[in-house]
Amino acid sequence: MSTRPDAISDPTFPAARRPDAIKAIPVRHPWRWVLAVVVLAAGAAVVYTFASAPLLHWSVVGQFLFFPEILNGLLVTLELTVIAMLIGVILGVILAVMRLSVNPVVSSVSWFYIWFFRGTPVLVQIFFWFNIATILPYLHIGIPFTHLVWVGTTNNLITPFLAAILGLGLNEAAYMSEIVRAGIISVDTGQSEAAQALGMTRVLVMRRIVLPQAMRVIIPPTGNETISMLKTSSLAYIATVSELFFIQKEISNFNYDIIELAIVASIWYLAMTSVLTFGQYYVERYFARGASRQLPPTPLQRFRRLLFHFHEPPAPVGPIEPPPIYPHHVL
Repeated sequence: MSTRPDAISDPTFPAARRPDAIKAIPVRHPWRWVLAVVVLAAGAAVVYTFASAPLLHWSVVGQFLFFPEILNGLLVTLELTVIAMLIGVILGVILAVMRLSVNPVVSSVSWFYIWFFRGTPVLVQIFFWFNIATILPYLHIGIPFTHLVWVGTTNNLITPFLAAILGLGLNEAAYMSEIVRAGIISVDTGQSEAAQALGMTRVLVMRRIVLPQAMRVIIPPTGNETISMLKTSSLAYIATVSELFFIQKEISNFNYDIIELAIVASIWYLAMTSVLTFGQYYVERYFARGASRQLPPTPLQRFRRLLFHFHEPPAPVGPIEPPPIYPHHVL
């Protein structure tokens, strides 16, 4: 027994009917908007309370925002950040490679360095280098068992700026070594084994195979460490380095506008961290090209989409095609 072929082409046949397009209506969340209004109101109240404080002089903030001494302190802060991060990244890569070495002595030295510098506060380290002349008034540099010796005064060699650089850079190297080590071990070991099977040395494998792939894991925390270093550089005030925080502190000690000068420093710190955050996003996007088929939209693209497509209704879902019907024979 077989079905009639003309029944399949009959528009009244149930399986051949096509449903209308589905009009999708988004689910409404009224309490979500209520919560958003409450949060915005609370935030606005807090901002208004501080902004309208009767003893807060905003004219002082505007007066010292572009003060020459403040701008000089800003440049010193940037110098501390850049130099300390260069020392931290370069030394961190070396320590990470040493930590992964099969040589137990090299690995142990790297572990001890990381253990020591991560276990002591960076403020204490800066203070130590700033006062090292109390225990080592002179530094001797020379070749052992010869008369070639150079002697220098510690106070002349380790200036306050260098003491801050040593404290910040050596401490950052301990953290960067763990970040680099995490990126290295995230790469599949099979790729290293394949490269070594082709005759590549361990150094060449690390430079051409492992590190380029590990950058996708290394870059995000490195960006966070750079932003953290920018703010941690304010601890250099303990070594009397004329950075941003030290300068505003000296000015506020003179005119007693403590909060106003702290606001000036905070504005500049926020501006610098915003620039670093913006740059970090695009660096991460650059190194994510080989790991994602489609990159996420940039902030500018998301803003344009929100601006021009916010009121567009959702596209209707087209009619569902019925499954094909084939004649069959019932035995």
